[in-house]
Amino acid sequence: MHRFVVMVQGQIRVYHEFDHIPHDIDHVIGFLPEIPPPPHTDQQHQEIDAWTDRFDELMRRERASSSEIG
Repeated sequence: MHRFVVMVQGQIRVYHEFDHIPHDIDHVIGFLPEIPPPPHTDQQHQEIDAWTDRFDELMRRERASSSEIG
């Protein structure tokens, strides 16, 4: 099961679906997507590779939120 821990409006929240994470977040605390054990199919490799982009997206959201404050 995926586990994403973020701070939203000063409260720590845990999500198990990436798409449920709100757009406005204060901080990324934990990013633990579930990765199936090898060997991986081509489809699994594509999914695994997509997690890097999703993590980058969360970091952009965090930076955007912090720049609005400061």
